Amino acid sequence: MLKQKLSQKMLQKLSPQQIQLMKLLQIPTATLDQRVKEELEANPALDEGEEAEDNEAPSTEELDDPNFGTPSEDKDDSITSDEERPEKTDEFELDDYLNEYIEDDPTYYKTNIVNQSADEEEKHITIAVEDTFHEYLEQQLGMLDFKSKREEIIALQIVGSIDDDGYLRRDPISIIDDLMFAHNVIATPEEVVNTLRRIQKFDPPGTGARDLQECLLIQINNKIDKSLKEYQDIDDSLIKAKKIIEQYFNEFSKKHYQKLQRHINANEEQLKDAIDEILKLNPKPASGHATNSSRGTYYIVPDFIITNRDGELELNLNTRNAPDLRINDHYRDMLKAYKINKKDRRTSKKEKEAILFIKQKIDSAKWFIDAIKQRQQTMYKTMYAIMQYQYDFFLTGDQKRLRPMILKDIADITGLDISTVSRVANSKFVQTEFGTKRLKDFFSESLQTSDGEEVSTLEVKKILTDIISEENKRKPLSDEKLKNTLQDKGYNIARRTVAKYREQLSIPVARLRKEL
Repeated sequence: MLKQKLSQKMLQKLSPQQIQLMKLLQIPTATLDQRVKEELEANPALDEGEEAEDNEAPSTEELDDPNFGTPSEDKDDSITSDEERPEKTDEFELDDYLNEYIEDDPTYYKTNIVNQSADEEEKHITIAVEDTFHEYLEQQLGMLDFKSKREEIIALQIVGSIDDDGYLRRDPISIIDDLMFAHNVIATPEEVVNTLRRIQKFDPPGTGARDLQECLLIQINNKIDKSLKEYQDIDDSLIKAKKIIEQYFNEFSKKHYQKLQRHINANEEQLKDAIDEILKLNPKPASGHATNSSRGTYYIVPDFIITNRDGELELNLNTRNAPDLRINDHYRDMLKAYKINKKDRRTSKKEKEAILFIKQKIDSAKWFIDAIKQRQQTMYKTMYAIMQYQYDFFLTGDQKRLRPMILKDIADITGLDISTVSRVANSKFVQTEFGTKRLKDFFSESLQTSDGEEVSTLEVKKILTDIISEENKRKPLSDEKLKNTLQDKGYNIARRTVAKYREQLSIPVARLRKEL
């Protein structure tokens, strides 16, 4: 039996404007330009204007205001859809809107630059144009003498399958399948392997290798051939290096040096010379060439700039954080003309529809300009709090001066939500006199010292890196010994925590750090 009943629920739903504001807050400065261009193209009521005169940064009193940087409600924020709009427009509401809009100074609706940096000169970076790695291989392929078009197609397929590191990571069977489906060519594994051997003679040496061992072996053989051609002699270290790669690569990769000495019948000095020859080889043959994925050069655009003015830190937003926008003059004039003409004659239905369309576009433009302003204010407020919290670091650049800091710390200072602080910190960079730093790198957990003082885990990682860099490479310190050394320095830390930090710093275990 069906029953009907009423129930009340409290739900929190984000409006499309709030969602867009969050997205604006999250994108970095490098992407903001494109977002503004998209909005300019989509909304004809939005226009680029001259710079706003008010370039002052928020005062300390404003920063202490808990409402600073929070979204403000627009007087006419909602835009009525075509389905919800009644057939007859309420002229009283439209007239109120026109009076309110025209009486206000339209130039108010343009973005105010929040503490822009002084350097506004547009810089152009010259980017060198060069052939990609695959184009370089195809040029060499053109110099080979193929007996048939079929052989050339197989060679082109192999070259196209080589990755950006210079390796061929697809097996012959997969290449045969590719040839069958893409070119209707039925090849044999022997044909693929024979063609691959010709390609493996290409420059740079090591191209077309199927794994690291083969890559190094191709390069060492190339050096041996070159030595024979030029000097009619082969250095003993090259012969031993080839033997290590060819027969004892597993022992070499695990740095079992004593086993290697026995296997190749060499003393410590001879083994060191052979390993030095191997270390001169390139594990990524294509690293010296441009790749298809690296044609577009990417540069880090700082969102904030911190300057040290005689011991006083000064925070600026990057000028690209402050696009200069305003309401389009033509749309504003159309609203004025409508109000004047309405007194003289009756407005037609089409004119009312047109004026409502203009109103929608102007509302949208006003919202976008306000959202950009709110983005600037929120970003400045958050970064200002981070700068004050990590003041000693920004003055000295010493990582040991970094204080433990989590998102909640900054949220409590600014009065913003933790998620808002997270969006500001994500993908943002700050330029300092010690280099450009990622904002989220300043956030870290705390670790307690033997004195009961809380220090940043970043400080512990810095000390751990220093200890490892100064260790005896013949006898690297184990995680247990690293733990004991840190404890001697006053840091209460467990061995598993040392191992975790070491892995986060991409430092290998003691055995793999061993050197002759």
